Amino acid sequence: MIINSTFPFEELSHEKYELEKRRQQVELLKLQEWVIKRKKRVAIVFEGRDAAGKGSTIKRFIEHLIPKNAHVIELGIPSKKQSKFWFNTYEKLLPEPGQIHFFDRSWYSRALIHPTMGYCSENQYHYFMRKIVDWEEKLIDEGLILIKFYLSVSKENQSLRFKIRQNDKLKYWKFSNNDLIAFSKWDVFTNYKEQMFNHTSTHKSPWVVINANNKMIARLNALRYVLTHINYEGKKELKPKKWSKISHEKEIELNGVIFKNLSKEQYDVLHKIKANS
Repeated sequence: MIINSTFPFEELSHEKYELEKRRQQVELLKLQEWVIKRKKRVAIVFEGRDAAGKGSTIKRFIEHLIPKNAHVIELGIPSKKQSKFWFNTYEKLLPEPGQIHFFDRSWYSRALIHPTMGYCSENQYHYFMRKIVDWEEKLIDEGLILIKFYLSVSKENQSLRFKIRQNDKLKYWKFSNNDLIAFSKWDVFTNYKEQMFNHTSTHKSPWVVINANNKMIARLNALRYVLTHINYEGKKELKPKKWSKISHEKEIELNGVIFKNLSKEQYDVLHKIKANS
């Protein structure tokens, strides 16, 4: 069972994006207060290729949440012990009652980037794939609210985002040689991704696939899915607004610089860069 989460945001202007984001963040804070009050445990997983927008989407989730009850989990390079006892490693990182944890990559690294890059053995990969569904369903039966997002980005847009990072004086550090190696293994990663969906997307714990070719729209879709999926106290129904597509405006703000009196072609180029920043 795979859920494709796409709401009718279409092409948003930056102003309308900010308005909708704020509307959803107000509801998200209400959800968090319910989590704290009712001692719920929420784990939200973000997977996807490099530069798919996992970190920037999580940033919009936690932007206005109560810090002590919301944590971003990013394991980084695991130690030998962590790699060997993979499930135990992540059990220690799961939320306590009253907590929401956002996983910037998760235990599913063992199903995606690790086998793609040779960071785990074939036996470790197959062991994970055999055990993961039962492990997750046990956690869910014990009360964990688990949401699994996969942010999907095209090869063209991933390449564009790498170039933006390489040439950005504030983001160049986000790009590494490993990114290029993983990019060269696009089809290998795709194969592991499809196996992951086939074997680990269940009725209890489905994968929610979000088109992340436009980062702003992806963030709104992820926020909306969480708010729609969890029944918290004081919930307000977020009826989709009929956002109109951007009429080709003559100015756009990008990285703090306002570009004015643009032609349609100039605007389209800058808007594409902004959507991938």
